[in-house]
Amino acid sequence: MIIFDELVKDHETQRIIADQILETQGDSTERKQLWVNLKKELTAHEESEERHFYIPLMQVDKSQEQARHSVAEHHEMDELVDKLDETDMSTSAWLIYFRDLHEKINHHLDEEEEDVFDLAKKVLNDQEIERLGREYRQMMQEKKKS
Repeated sequence: MIIFDELVKDHETQRIIADQILETQGDSTERKQLWVNLKKELTAHEESEERHFYIPLMQVDKSQEQARHSVAEHHEMDELVDKLDETDMSTSAWLIYFRDLHEKINHHLDEEEEDVFDLAKKVLNDQEIERLGREYRQMMQEKKKS
């Protein structure tokens, strides 16, 4: 169970749910449920990823800047989630904010998979990659239960 495989699995889930939300309309039950699911996925992923991927990368000079950039992107997405929660789901403003979040999610996940993973493979050894994958998955499972 390596960290990169675990992260990609969850990235795919986030992409699918975000895409499904774009296909919904107004204040529908479907949109509400998908939104709850996406927020839960994003929160669990962010917390688990920061602890079991980005903190270890921040401890290495070569990967510190990129790791900090990625964590900053998490916070930008959190702010959009808060803005969405404060906006009436049936308004065009909600959809505008969600499209912005959708774009940020995809940008972040693509950047992570294309750039951060390559950098991480250079600074983490095989044992760390395995251990972080196990720890990440365990924390994700615990977060999703709560």
